[in-house]
Amino acid sequence: MPRYLIFILTYFLGAIPFAYLAGRLKGIDVRRHGSGNMGTTNAFRLLGAKFGILVLLGDALKGGLSAMIGYWAFGPWGGILGGLLAMAGHSWNPFFGFRPSGKGVAAGFGIITVLMPKIMVIAIALFLLVVLITRYVSMGSVVGALTVAILVFVFPEQPLAYKVFGLIGASTVVVLHRANFQRVLQGTEHRFGEKK
Repeated sequence: MPRYLIFILTYFLGAIPFAYLAGRLKGIDVRRHGSGNMGTTNAFRLLGAKFGILVLLGDALKGGLSAMIGYWAFGPWGGILGGLLAMAGHSWNPFFGFRPSGKGVAAGFGIITVLMPKIMVIAIALFLLVVLITRYVSMGSVVGALTVAILVFVFPEQPLAYKVFGLIGASTVVVLHRANFQRVLQGTEHRFGEKK
């Protein structure tokens, strides 16, 4: 089998809808409640901490595993392509008509954990700080993504492939959070810990 076919695998790994599956276990269709996203934040809000953590781990694992597979086959560029395809599969899920279905943040966390662990530590620290201060997960996610985009240029040992990922990944996260920005300005954005 040609090695490039593994990128089909990474796309469909990213498309595994952990939040949707967890919701079905509790009799809830996460697409029809809360934000309607099949992501970690909506899973926490609708399903509680236990299922939310499981969804977070599942989404991070599919991003990290996809990056690892791509890196194993083709080095840094393969790792980035595998990771980005996993984010695409998660965010525009082929099993649900390619409609926007998640924002790729947890999958992105898995990718940088595998490929850029030092940057991951700083990005997660800033994510947690922003969420602690504002209680907006969306704002923490954007700050974390922008931190990755900046640090891949600050740390000189980062390959060009990782710099490309920083720009594409951060741009994707920002674009997918447009509606969140509007709700923050309107004062209607859900804060972490609020009742659904």
